[in-house]
Amino acid sequence: MGSFDKIFKVAKEYVFMAAGMLFYSFGWVACILPNNGTGGGASGLALVLCKALAQAGIADLQIGTMVLIINAILLLISGFIVGWNFGFKTIYCVVVLSLSMNMWLGVLPPGNFLGLQDPIVAIVLGGVCAGLGIVICFSQGGSTGGTDIAAVIINHYRTVSYGKILIYSDLFIIGSALFVGYDIATVIYGYIMTAVVGYTVDMIQAGSQQSNQVLIVSQDPEKMAEAIANNVHRGVTLLDAQGWYSKKDTKVVMVVCRKRETPMLLKYVKSVDPGAFMTVGSVMGVYGQGFETLNKI
Repeated sequence: MGSFDKIFKVAKEYVFMAAGMLFYSFGWVACILPNNGTGGGASGLALVLCKALAQAGIADLQIGTMVLIINAILLLISGFIVGWNFGFKTIYCVVVLSLSMNMWLGVLPPGNFLGLQDPIVAIVLGGVCAGLGIVICFSQGGSTGGTDIAAVIINHYRTVSYGKILIYSDLFIIGSALFVGYDIATVIYGYIMTAVVGYTVDMIQAGSQQSNQVLIVSQDPEKMAEAIANNVHRGVTLLDAQGWYSKKDTKVVMVVCRKRETPMLLKYVKSVDPGAFMTVGSVMGVYGQGFETLNKI
């Protein structure tokens, strides 16, 4: 890969990460905030802190500014405790997220300008936009900060799964909205929004990464493997096996392919050996040559 191609690849990653943060912040500013909603993560905590400071007469900060402050504090703590090895992409995404939130607040008309009369519909739309932004950011190796940074700090002292940290922190942050004047409806909207974001991320990632693993038991595994390699152009692995009934050693043909390639694969299997025994199972997160790259995990 030439120097121009490398520069273009890097530039494309940062453009996509910025687009992801724009989607994320639009969901918050255009859909969630005008409908008295809240959420988890650094954005939800920023919303709670902004209202608490305003009620106390200390400061009247925009949510984007508070998001930047929260992430900056977490990054500093992480740097002193874990080390200064967090990626530049994390810092970039945190800054773009904060700036884009304040930018949307300045350019979008105040109030519910989308005309969504049902708050639930608005909250769901905001969650979808936020989830889409997270997926775009993650796909380029970026991070939205917040819980990601907190997880690194917590795991320095005690091993806790990322999922548990995310759930517990979101439960606390959204619930804390009750202490700054939000009503129970806002808290419920916050939990709905968090669920929609999680579902959106899972659904999009599963759709882009889901593949099938096909196991084939054939009378002529070598011929089967040759036909698949030459016609479907997917890697083939022969696994040692033994038929329990016949007690004969045999080979099982294993192929991992995209879901859209499975019908063509089954067609060639049938043409080579109509009596072949096959199992097809869904797998997620296939990494390596021909699939997702490891540097995006």
